[in-house]
Amino acid sequence: MKGELRIYLGAAPGVGKTYAMLEEAHRRAARGTDVVVALVETHGRKHTAAMIGDLETVPRREMTYRGGAFTEMDLDAVLARRPEVAVVDELAHTNVPGSRNAKRWADVRELLDAGIDVLTTVNVQHLESLNDVVAQITGVEQRETVPDAVVRAAGQVELVDMTPEALRRRMAHGNVYPPEKIDAALGNWFRAGNLTALRELALLWLADRVEEELGRYRADHGIDSTWETRERVVVALAGGAEGETLIRRASRIAARGRGADLLAVHVTRSDGLAGADPAVLARQRVLVESLGGTYHQVSGADVPRALLEFARGVNATQIVLGVSSRGRFQQLFSAGVGVTTTILSGSIDVHLVTHERAGRAGRRDRMAPALSRRRRVAGFLVALAGLPLLTGVLLVVPEPTLVSEILLFLVMVVGVALIGGLWPALLVAVTGSLLLNWFFTPPYGGFFIAQGENLLALGIFVVVAMAVSWVVDKAARTTRQAAEASAEAQTLAAVAGGVLRGQRPLAALLDRLRETFGLDAVALTEGGVTVAEVGRAGLRAADADVTVTADGDLTMLLAGRTLEASDRRVVEAFAAQAAVALRQERLSAEAATARPLAEANRMRTALLAAVSHDLRTPLASAKAAVASLSSPDVQFDDEDRVELLATADESLDKLDRLVANLLDMSRLQTGALGVTAIDMGAEDAVPMALDDLGPEARQVAVRVPDDLPLLRADPGLLERVLVNLIGNALRYSPPDRPPMVTGSSHGDVVELRVIDHGPGIPADRWEDVFLPFQRLGDRDNHTGVGLGLALSRGLTEAMGGTLTPDETPGGGLTMILALPAATA
Repeated sequence: MKGELRIYLGAAPGVGKTYAMLEEAHRRAARGTDVVVALVETHGRKHTAAMIGDLETVPRREMTYRGGAFTEMDLDAVLARRPEVAVVDELAHTNVPGSRNAKRWADVRELLDAGIDVLTTVNVQHLESLNDVVAQITGVEQRETVPDAVVRAAGQVELVDMTPEALRRRMAHGNVYPPEKIDAALGNWFRAGNLTALRELALLWLADRVEEELGRYRADHGIDSTWETRERVVVALAGGAEGETLIRRASRIAARGRGADLLAVHVTRSDGLAGADPAVLARQRVLVESLGGTYHQVSGADVPRALLEFARGVNATQIVLGVSSRGRFQQLFSAGVGVTTTILSGSIDVHLVTHERAGRAGRRDRMAPALSRRRRVAGFLVALAGLPLLTGVLLVVPEPTLVSEILLFLVMVVGVALIGGLWPALLVAVTGSLLLNWFFTPPYGGFFIAQGENLLALGIFVVVAMAVSWVVDKAARTTRQAAEASAEAQTLAAVAGGVLRGQRPLAALLDRLRETFGLDAVALTEGGVTVAEVGRAGLRAADADVTVTADGDLTMLLAGRTLEASDRRVVEAFAAQAAVALRQERLSAEAATARPLAEANRMRTALLAAVSHDLRTPLASAKAAVASLSSPDVQFDDEDRVELLATADESLDKLDRLVANLLDMSRLQTGALGVTAIDMGAEDAVPMALDDLGPEARQVAVRVPDDLPLLRADPGLLERVLVNLIGNALRYSPPDRPPMVTGSSHGDVVELRVIDHGPGIPADRWEDVFLPFQRLGDRDNHTGVGLGLALSRGLTEAMGGTLTPDETPGGGLTMILALPAATA
C-alpha cells in the first residue's frame, strides 16, 4: 500500500514549518508509531535542533562535488530501515549532482511508493505555478521548485501561518538567521510587503485546494445540494435589454453578504442557434465586470437545467432571473425558464425580478421570416406558375387516380416550401385543395364531394400539406440561424483576437470592422464630432450608408454598402466594444494628464508654505544678530561679538540652504532641474554624504557590500538626498543605537536603506513626512525647516527612483532609497 504524504506549507522561511513537523513526529512516536528523521535542516536554529530530541535519525550520505563536501538524505538507508513514518525537510530541495534523483520530491515519491508515510515542508514560493508571481513580487527567481501536482496529491496540507510583523520580530531577535544576516534579510526578502503578498498567496492556494477537496467530497457522495460555505449569486442573462436591471439587482444582493461572489451566465442553445444580441451581451459583460463580477457562457438544449447545472457547479446560493417576457398564451403551453428553474432549484434561492419587458414579447420577433425576401418572392412565383401547370398536366393525363393527384400536389407543396418558406407553401396547400376539389373530385366542376373517402383524402392532404410546410419552414429557419450564429461567432472571435493583439484597441477595432464587411470607411462620432475613423477621411452622417448607436451620444458611421439585419447585429457588437475602448483610452489619457498637474500643485503648495512659514526664522535670527552688533547703545565684548557673528552666520547658512532647496523645488516643478545621471557605486556616494554631515556622522554604521551593482544617479543630487536622510536618522536615533546604512539589489533596482531606532512614525502618517514643512506636530522648527524629505523624494523621482518609508523591527523608521541599476 502506498504511503501518505503530509505537507506543512509556509509563506516564508522561519514561520515554524519544521518545528510543527517535528511536533507531529513526536506525537506519532508517543503513540507507538515507528518514526525516523530522514533529514531535517535546522539552519543553525537552536530551538529547531532541540526539537529533534530523542527521535531516531538516519545518518546522512556524504558526497563530493567539484572539490566540495556535501551531505544529502541517504535514500537507500531509509528504504532499508523501512519505518512507518519518515521526516523529510524541504521538499523542493535540489540534490547534489550524482544523486539518484535530481529533486528531493522524487526521493519522497520513492518513499511513498515503498509504503512509508512522509512528513515534509515546503514554502509557497517553491510551487511551480507561482514561480513567476513570486519573482515579480520579490525580484528573486526561485531556482528550486516542486510541481503543484506533487503537493496537491498530498493526503494533508497544513498551513503554518504567521503575521509579517511577528515573523520580522522573530527575525530581529535572531531566531531565524544569524545576526550578520538579519539586516540584509529584513531589507530584502523579509520586507513587510513581500511577506504580506507571500502570505496571501499561501492562503489563496490552500483555499483553492480546500475548494477542490470540498467539490470532490460532494461528487464522491453524490451531494447535489448547495453547501453555503460562501455566498455566490448567479444572475441569468437572456441577452435582452432587461439584463442590466437584473445585474444591478444581483449586485445589490451580493453586496449584502460580505465577500459574496457575483457570477453572470448566459446559456446558449446547444443547437448553435443565435438567441441573443451580441452587442447587448457585450455591454452587459462590461457592466458585470465593472461591478466586480465574472461573466460566463454555457451551452445546453434545456436552458433551466443548464442554468442549474452551472449554479450547482459553482456552489451558488442564489439565482436571479427576469420574469418571462412571453405572452400569456405561450405560458399556457410552457411554464417558462423562470418557473421551471424555481421548481427544480432545490436549496438554491431563486429571485424572479420584474422588468419593463415582462409579458411583452414582440409579435414581430416571434414571426420573423426564416428566408430572405428574394426567396419568399421566388416561392410565390413558383406557386403561381406551378399550380396551373400541374393542373393542366394532370387534366391531359389519361385516367389519373385521386391518390396520385394528391401526392403530386403534395410534392409541389414541399418544393415550394423549400424555395420560399411557409407562406408560399400554405398558398399551394390551400389552392391545391381547391383545384383538386374542382377538377379531380366527382362531381367535377364544383366544390362538392360526392364520396366520403374523397372528403377524407382532401382533408388529410390539407393537414399534411400545412404540417409539411411548417416543418420545412422550421428547418430552413433553424439552418439559417445556425449559419448566422456560426458566422457571428467566427467574426467576433476574430475581432477579439485582433483587438487584444493591438496597442491601440479603438483603431484596431474600427479597422477590423472595415475589413470584415468590406467597407470604405468607418467612423465613431460623439455629438456629431468624429473621435476616431479609419478608411476614407471626413465621413459625415449624411454620407453614411449605415448608422448604429454605440452608447449614449456615441454613433458609428459606416460607408461602402448597406448591411443585412443579421450583419447589423454583429456591427452593434462592434459598436458596443468601440464605446468601451474609447472610454478606456480617455481614462488613460486623463490619468496621464492629471499626474503632472497634481505634482505641479503639490510643488506650488510647498513653495507658498516655505515663503509664509520658514523664511522668517533664519531672517529674524540674522537680522537680530546684525542689529545688535550695529547698535551704538550696547557694547559687546569679544566673546559676545563672536557668538553673535556665529549666530548670524548659522542663520544665513540655513537661509542659503532653504533658498537652494526652494530653487530646486521650483526647478522640479517646471521640469528645469538638471539631472546628469552616471553609473556610480553606492559605496562611493555614502562616504561623501557622511563627510558633509561632519563629526556627528562618524557613529553611523555602514554596511554596503563591495560587490553591490552600480546604480545610475546624479552624484550631487544623490549626495543631497543621503545627507537629508542620514541627518534625520541622526536627529531621532538614541545615543546608544546609532543609525545604519545598508545596501542591496533586487533585479534591476539598487536599494539603500537608512535605518534608525528612534520613536518611529505610525504607518498611517508615513506620507505626511513628505509634505513640505510638516513635522508631525510642526513645533520643532529649530532643527530644520521641514523641506528635506519632500525635496529628497522629488530629487529621487527626478533620478528615476523612489523613496518610501518602512518600519524598523524593534522600533524606528527605515527610509528606502531605490534607484535603477546601471545597464550593462
